[in-house]
Amino acid sequence: MKIWIPLVALFTAILAASSLFVVDQRKYALVFQLGKVKRTIKEPGLYWKIPLVQNVRSFDNRVLTLDSREPELFITSEKKNVLVDSYIKWRIIDPELYYISVGGDEARARTRLSQTINDGLRAEFGKRTVHDVVSGERDKIMEDMRDKANLDANKIGVGVLDVRLKRVELPQEVSESVYRRMRSERQQVANQLRSEGAEEAEKIRAKANREREVIIAEAYGAAQKIKGKGDALAATIYAQAYSQNPEFYAFYRSLEAYRNAFRNKNDLLVVDPSSDFFKYLKNVK
Repeated sequence: MKIWIPLVALFTAILAASSLFVVDQRKYALVFQLGKVKRTIKEPGLYWKIPLVQNVRSFDNRVLTLDSREPELFITSEKKNVLVDSYIKWRIIDPELYYISVGGDEARARTRLSQTINDGLRAEFGKRTVHDVVSGERDKIMEDMRDKANLDANKIGVGVLDVRLKRVELPQEVSESVYRRMRSERQQVANQLRSEGAEEAEKIRAKANREREVIIAEAYGAAQKIKGKGDALAATIYAQAYSQNPEFYAFYRSLEAYRNAFRNKNDLLVVDPSSDFFKYLKNVK
């Protein structure tokens, strides 16, 4: 009798241990009974189940990343090929539906999401030009794809949190022709700007020359007026001085003439001695 007591206690302990299980905070748990989902557990903690009748299966509740291995080739509305590298952020939001839809197989869920994103991007790129998908409407494409992919993913108990286009570029053979065309276009723009700049420079120079001529002419006119006034004033002063003592004025002007005529020692002047030039020299006493 005493032998059975430890055995019963051991069996009871094993039975109790097998009826308890822990749900990690990073996991969801589904409790199955005879192959059917009996209970869904989303909160972490210690739970119980019926031993030998119920079993538990856990699923990751963290945000997962689905990254494309190789860039996908898509065609734009211009019938040009572009290489697209993208990734998806997703997580399980309904473990029961997730299990029913894809059998709880993450690989199947990834395949379903990849197909959804691939088909959606193909449709979105087919409606847009290369410029739109590269820069113009890139954010809108990602936003639309996230919403559409999320609607489809909800059908399998999955939520799509984000869809990102890491890289959108042209194939090598197309890139070279596009770069050549862009270079040619930029060269044409540069030539046009240089031509417009040269034309504007000629206009500025012509305007500056015209203004310069006007300023010089106005300055010359003003100078001539001032000079004329000065000459008139000088003539008036000379006339007044001459009228006060004509003889002295004539003598002074003759001295100036002598000074100018014999400024240098080598100056030679051939004049008749009886001419009026030597009037004041002859009359010196």
